[in-house]
Amino acid sequence: MPCARKIQSSEDARLLAKKRLPWMVFDYIDGAAGIGHGEALNRTALRDLQLQPRILTNVKTRNLGVRVFDHDGKVPFGISPMGMCNLSTPGADLMLARIAAKNCVPVGVSTVASTSLETMIEVAEGHAWFQLYFSGDGSTAKRLVARAKAAGYRTLVLTLDVPEVGRRPRELRHGFKMPFKIGPSQFVDFALHPRWSLSALFRGRPEMANFSEPGNEFDRTESRAAADWSYLESLRAEWPGNLVVKGVLSVEDATRLKAVGVDAIQVSNHGGRQLDSAPPPILMLEKIRAAVGKDYPLFYDSGLRSGEDIVKAYAMGADFVFFGRPLLYAMAAMSEPGLKQLWNVYSEETSLTLAQLGKTAMRSLSESLVSTT
Repeated sequence: MPCARKIQSSEDARLLAKKRLPWMVFDYIDGAAGIGHGEALNRTALRDLQLQPRILTNVKTRNLGVRVFDHDGKVPFGISPMGMCNLSTPGADLMLARIAAKNCVPVGVSTVASTSLETMIEVAEGHAWFQLYFSGDGSTAKRLVARAKAAGYRTLVLTLDVPEVGRRPRELRHGFKMPFKIGPSQFVDFALHPRWSLSALFRGRPEMANFSEPGNEFDRTESRAAADWSYLESLRAEWPGNLVVKGVLSVEDATRLKAVGVDAIQVSNHGGRQLDSAPPPILMLEKIRAAVGKDYPLFYDSGLRSGEDIVKAYAMGADFVFFGRPLLYAMAAMSEPGLKQLWNVYSEETSLTLAQLGKTAMRSLSESLVSTT
């Protein structure tokens, strides 16, 4: 493969994906709430953190391995739950499951995944966490929790930063809906992107696989605003495994979550897709770590685009981090080979960054290595 065709960064993957995907699909994956200020701020805050290089430390042997719950991960990052991954390319969910299994790291399986939760944990060889959305009166969530138990999931990720789906103008302009509603503008869009359209035609349009049975439906725009602390407490009593709450940006919420028995917190602003004015999660991560103590599990996502970003998140207090949409870009660009290329880029960048800092392991990172000046 010519060097020019290879993915060398997240931005390479994004630009290739933009060429291949229909506008409606690209803007759904790439879009954010409001004018996109919050999403941009995620990356700016990470970019402006500075790492302190050190010299004359033997860093010839470096270990990227990190243990997260019952996963002895070979790399210090996993895969965030993302809805409708097969929009990027047919079989994307299974590609993510396979690479998670190979690296022994968790893949988040979304409530609205393109592949059933039972299939995903099987292909991931147990390295899968089920992500749950509360919606409506909670009856749908209850059924999904029962299915996750039966399928052998040991970790449940409750996403709580979507009381209502954020207003994302880019996808709204294209009339994005699930399932697809094809009008004249969508027809033209698909016709101008034949590679994607033909693959979707021959391999079946992406659907919400956990709701494939008649009468079992999920409305992604349905309100989730009824979830409250009493619901969390009932879920905690019902779920015997690890319970993670995702979408936390408040110190007060974090300390209360710890107190009621949540096993870990994922600091996140949903990649900037919910509230345009939310604070950068990387800065809140530092404050939440100070509040919950050094031993409480804290995970992180939002704005990560490189191995240096991974190291910065660990130095700010993360115990593990997750990538989201850049992996979709890579698969949209070059299918499974693209995913493997970007995955290797992140691994190599992380290892090289450790060497520059005079460190040999992720667990040796500390706040003293990072500054905002």
